[in-house]
Amino acid sequence: MNSEHIIQKTLRGKTVVITGGSSGVGRAAAEAFALEGCNIVVAARGKEGLDETVSLCRDLDVSAIGIPTDVSRAEDVQNLANKALQFNGRIDIWVNNAGVMASGKFEEIPMELNEQVIKTNLFGYMHGAYSVLPIFKRQNEGILINNVSIGGFMPAPYSAVYSSTKFGIRGMMECLHGEISDFPDIHICNLYPQIQRSTGNMHSAKYSGLDFKIPPFAADPRDTASKIVELAKHPKKDLFPDVTSLFIKNIYALFPKPIINIASAGMRLVMKVKNAPPDSGNVLEPSSEPHRIYGETMLPVPSKKTKMAFFAGLGLGFTYMILKLNTARKYS
Repeated sequence: MNSEHIIQKTLRGKTVVITGGSSGVGRAAAEAFALEGCNIVVAARGKEGLDETVSLCRDLDVSAIGIPTDVSRAEDVQNLANKALQFNGRIDIWVNNAGVMASGKFEEIPMELNEQVIKTNLFGYMHGAYSVLPIFKRQNEGILINNVSIGGFMPAPYSAVYSSTKFGIRGMMECLHGEISDFPDIHICNLYPQIQRSTGNMHSAKYSGLDFKIPPFAADPRDTASKIVELAKHPKKDLFPDVTSLFIKNIYALFPKPIINIASAGMRLVMKVKNAPPDSGNVLEPSSEPHRIYGETMLPVPSKKTKMAFFAGLGLGFTYMILKLNTARKYS
């Protein structure tokens, strides 16, 4: 086993609950915590993907169980917490990760899907916090980690309801920070990653006419999982896991209207080119195959140096363009 897989004593034996663990970042997080020697409790709706993740963890010589769970149902999440307690007598770390997405014109996405996106994303994280915080308080310690998405700071164009859930999660957790402020050993940590090179995009609902693959500059789910583990070792309130997510947050804070207008115009342009049929994805049903960490990219994945150079150039280009637009308005 190489050096990056050396077990860290700080997390060995801890019990970790991960929702949305059948694929993507959730599966990568289960693997990462297993490599740390943790006991793994993984939750998802689909049994097949769940069983595969449990097998992956057991192959790494740790105890692991899978609990079929629909996080949009409060009783399912409470059952998950109960089963996790029975598994090892305590819960040390809870990772809210399960999420779904529907993209397209707001009025063209069926309201049933919009409502389920809210139930899974926002209610799902609420159910997780509601179930585990009382356990943490009885233990006088525990770490709740929320994989929120950079969508909690910049809205995703033509994904209005998805964006509302991410802003909502951020607001809910901001408030809960105050409620646990008298428990110094209970931590709520929020992660804000960019789009992932995972199966999430393949499983999402699409009403935009697009059936696009993941951009090659998307983040590596295993890198994101390593940041989740980092939060478990060194809890902090907010973490932007890479330069790209921090860049998106800051550029949107500086130029919110131009950025969302440009991004939306770009989506409108490509939506005219494609004409794929509507697809409800995994919003109403468990994710179909593939159940794995990585999804399909539209182009080969570039090196990290190339990614950094690309986003640096993109940032300079955006800033220059927006400053020119503002100058033109000033003197018009």
